[in-house]
Amino acid sequence: MPSLLHLDSSADLHGSRSRAITASFTDAWRSLGDDHTVVYRDLHREQLPHLSNADLHFPAALRPEGSQVDPAQEALQHEIIAQLLAADVLLIGVPLYNYSMPSTLKAWVDYIHVPSVTAPFGADMTQPMKGRPAVLVSTRGGVYDQGTPTEFDDHALPALTLILQGALGMQVETIVDTRTLTERFGGPAEEVARQHAELEAAHAAAAAGARRLG
Repeated sequence: MPSLLHLDSSADLHGSRSRAITASFTDAWRSLGDDHTVVYRDLHREQLPHLSNADLHFPAALRPEGSQVDPAQEALQHEIIAQLLAADVLLIGVPLYNYSMPSTLKAWVDYIHVPSVTAPFGADMTQPMKGRPAVLVSTRGGVYDQGTPTEFDDHALPALTLILQGALGMQVETIVDTRTLTERFGGPAEEVARQHAELEAAHAAAAAGARRLG
């Protein structure tokens, strides 16, 4: 039974473009058959607590002698990691907030990036998610096109790619929708038209990606 883990992180619960595009992916995934399951976690509605102890960045065997962590938070971490490990495909909505990912999504990253559990450490090349697809739906209010002054101001996708692809060994794909605030703030007509075209293309790419990966 192919399983999709779908994460949303937008604080906009009504007009979010990232939520709309990830929904297109999940709808197409479900349409492939009843055996295509979806596990959904809304990181904004049900926010994860930040790690209360830095030792939770490591498994018990790599923690300092005498380390004491909150058993409840450690159990939550095990639950979140198990949820990830059970997924054949990972889908994440990544709105760009202040040039980075939402803090709710960063908290999730802190839970799942654990050396010798989900990522290599020294000679231990553990990578249980290696080769599995991770689809990142990136939405940005402004313009971050190649050759523009803001080209390198996106610090969300590079960080997530470093963790998911570089450390966990996943195959990262991106669906990008920019200019999401152009119409709201009275941008030029040609830029509004371009945003509409980008959004339509993003929905199409999401549905096509689900069918291809499913």
